[in-house]
Amino acid sequence: MRLNVLQQMLEGLYHVEVEYAVEDFVITDPDIARRLDESLTPRENREKLLVSQDGDEVRLALYLDSSILGCLEEDCPLDELHRDNFEDFLLALEGVSHFLYMSWNASRDRGVTLLELELQAEVDKYVLASSLFSRQRKTRSSERVWRCLFDSPVFDQTLDGESRTRYADASHYAGRFCFNLENSYLKQRREAEMVTELRKFYRLSQAGKISHIHSVMA
Repeated sequence: MRLNVLQQMLEGLYHVEVEYAVEDFVITDPDIARRLDESLTPRENREKLLVSQDGDEVRLALYLDSSILGCLEEDCPLDELHRDNFEDFLLALEGVSHFLYMSWNASRDRGVTLLELELQAEVDKYVLASSLFSRQRKTRSSERVWRCLFDSPVFDQTLDGESRTRYADASHYAGRFCFNLENSYLKQRREAEMVTELRKFYRLSQAGKISHIHSVMA
């Protein structure tokens, strides 16, 4: 599976476009990833967006463990998404989501928070996984995807307190937003209106996203 195809799927969904292709920024060497990681609390992850900023210049690299790419090459989730390739698909999609969201906002001179990145990635995983299952199996599987992603999320035990809170908040808010997508749009077969909602949400800031989630769940 080409990562550029995932990027194109997200660009089409949200009606956005960036001038860069994610595959040109992918690295698989963990030693290079460690050297490029400028985060305050670096961790050994199978997927990691590496960001460096010097003045107005933002440099990006997307680290993906080679096993992820190997799995997706041998067992393409775009042909069939199932138990054995689901985790690797989500990791790859998360990385592409981070890359696209960061690139699109940077091109508009908009800053992005870590919480915002994670929240949007969780929404992207729910929407694309649900869409693939529906298309491949001809049945609506969005409820099962929601339960898998948001019902009892498990977080890396090595996370520090601040990072764990951020991931938990991202999962909480994304879960509430996707719950509304499920009940207000997918169950009602209002997919076109859901796309409008998703495109509006994508363009909101972190504060705007959280405020919007509270409003639709009120």
